[in-house]
Amino acid sequence: MLGLTVRWSLVGAPDGVEDELAAYVEGTSHARFTGSAGLRFKTWRVRRGEWFEGCYVFATDQARAEFEEAFRAGADEAPGTRIVGRPPELIEACDIVAVAEGWEGFEAAARY
Repeated sequence: MLGLTVRWSLVGAPDGVEDELAAYVEGTSHARFTGSAGLRFKTWRVRRGEWFEGCYVFATDQARAEFEEAFRAGADEAPGTRIVGRPPELIEACDIVAVAEGWEGFEAAARY
C-alpha cells in the first residue's frame, strides 16, 4: 500500500493548539476525507508539544502522486499550517508494509 505522511512541528506553537487541531479534524477534516476517491484511509496523530501529522494510505500510485502534488502546492495555506502557524516540516511518501485489524475491530471516528 502507498502511504504519505505530513507532519507539523508543535515546538513553540501557541498553547491549546492541539485542541484546536483536534476540533478542526472533528468538525471539518474527518468529513472531507471520509469516502475520498483513491484514499484507503487517513489517520491523524499528535504528540502534545512535539508534532501533529496526517497519515494517508492510498489505493494507487496515481492517487498518492496527485494528492501529494496538490498538497505540496498549497502547503503554505493548508488548514494545519494556518492553525499551527508554520508549514509542515515533513511531507514524505512511504510504503505501508502491512495493516492488521485487532480483535476489537476498526472504529472510524471524527474524534476519540
